Amino acid sequence: MGATSWLRPRALLPFWVVVALMVDLQAPSGQLALGGFGPKSAFADDDGGGDDGGDDGGQSGSSSGGSGTAPRRSTGPNLFRTLTDRFIPRPPRRGGRRAQRPAVPLPSRAPDQIVATGLSSAEIGQLQATGFTVLDRADIQLLGSELVRLRIPPNMPLEAARDLVIDAAPQSTADFVHYYRPGQEIECAGPHCAAADLIGWPADTGLPAGCGGNVTIGLIDTAINPAHAAFSKGRVEVIRLSDDGVPESGRQHGTAVAALLVGGADSRTPGLLPHARLIAVDAFHRGDRQDDRSEVYDLLRALDLLSGRGVQVTNMSLSGPANALLEQFVRKLSEHGMVIVAAAGNGGPNAEPAYPAAYADVIAVTAVDRMKRPYRRAGRGEHIDLAAPGVEVWTAASVSGARPKTGTSFAAPFVAAAAALMKSANSNASAADIHDALGKSAEDLGAPGKDAVFGWGLLNARAACVVTPKKAT
Repeated sequence: MGATSWLRPRALLPFWVVVALMVDLQAPSGQLALGGFGPKSAFADDDGGGDDGGDDGGQSGSSSGGSGTAPRRSTGPNLFRTLTDRFIPRPPRRGGRRAQRPAVPLPSRAPDQIVATGLSSAEIGQLQATGFTVLDRADIQLLGSELVRLRIPPNMPLEAARDLVIDAAPQSTADFVHYYRPGQEIECAGPHCAAADLIGWPADTGLPAGCGGNVTIGLIDTAINPAHAAFSKGRVEVIRLSDDGVPESGRQHGTAVAALLVGGADSRTPGLLPHARLIAVDAFHRGDRQDDRSEVYDLLRALDLLSGRGVQVTNMSLSGPANALLEQFVRKLSEHGMVIVAAAGNGGPNAEPAYPAAYADVIAVTAVDRMKRPYRRAGRGEHIDLAAPGVEVWTAASVSGARPKTGTSFAAPFVAAAAALMKSANSNASAADIHDALGKSAEDLGAPGKDAVFGWGLLNARAACVVTPKKAT
C-alpha cells in the first residue's frame, strides 16, 4: 500500500500540475495551450489596466504594462500564482472591479426659497405674518411688476410653501428657486473643425446688402474673461449680476460661447459675427458643490435687463427644470420680438426635456459632428428645433489660446448668430417669423420632416438673411 500511494487520485494532482506547467512554458509567448485560455483571458485579479470611462471600444493595456505589446511568458515569482490561480479557484471578487460610489446628484433648486411676481404689498405682509421672509426684490420692466424672492417658514415643506403663496395671491405666479447650469463641457483632443463650412456660414464679403450690420446679441452665461485676445478688438460688455460676495463662476464656458459669437476675425478663434456687439450677463455663481449655477431669480433679472437694453436675440447655453415664471418670461419676450436660442442639454437621448430649450417660444438646438451625426449625449425630443455643429468646435479657452469643445452649449451660438443676421436684415420680423424661417431652410437630416433627434435639420446659414413673414390668420 505504501509503495503505491502515489497512484491514489489525490496524488494525481501534482502530476497534472507539472504537465500543465511544461505545456505552458513551451507555448508561444502570451498564449496558453490548455483549458481554452488565450491572450484575451484574464485572471480574477487582473484589472486589465484600462479605464472604465474610456471610449476606446474596451481596449486596455497588456499585462506587461505596455501599450499593445505581447505579455511576457510567466516566469519567476509568477509561477506559483499561475499554478494556484489555475488549479485552486479563488472566490470571485464581489462586483468585479472595485465598485464606485454613485455620484450624488447636484441640487435642482434652493431648499428653502420661493420666487414670485404679482404680489401686492398687503399680500407680502400677509405672507411675512405667517413666517415668510423677503430675501430680495427687483422691479421687472417686462412685466410691470416686482419679482420677490422669499424664504419659507422653518419646517414648512417647500411644496406647501409654494401653494400657500399662490393661495394668498391667486393673480400671482410663484414657483421654486430652480437652479440652471451651463452645459457640461467635454474637452476634445483633435484637429480644428470646419464648423462654419458645415453649415455654409457666409463670410463678410458674401453677406447681402443690409445684412449683418448693427447687430446686438445678448448672452446669459457664466463669467467671461474680457481680457482674452479674442475680444481685443470687439465690442463686448460684461455685466455681473451678483456683486455681494458670492463666489464668481468659472470663465471657461462663458468665454468659449462668447468667442464663438463675436471672436475677433484676426484672432485664433474668429467668431461668426466678429463685428457684432455682445451684451453678456454673468448670471452665475460658484455653488457649495463647486458647480456653476444660476438661480431662476437671476435668470429672470438677466432676461429683463437684456430686454430693457433692446436686445432682440439672446443665447442661453444652459439648462435646468421647468419653471412657471421662466415660461411666462420667455413667452412675453417672444411676443415682444426677442428670439431666444437655448442648448438642448447633454443629459443623453433618454433624458427629460431641458429648459428653457423645451419651451415652445425658444429655439432648441442640438449638436452634430462634422459628419452630421448626432452628438451621443445630446438630449432628444419633439421640442428639438435645429441641429448645428457642436462636436470638437474650435473656440477660446478661459485664459488664453484656444481648444476644441463639445456639447450642445457650443451648437446654440451658431443658431443665435444666424437669427441675429436675420433680424438685422429684417428688423420687423417677429420671433415666430425667424423661428419658422430657420426651420424651413434647414437641411433635413434623419427621418423626413421634423424629428426628435435633429428637429427640422442642420442649420443652413446660406439662408440666414432671408425671412418670409408669416401671414396673419
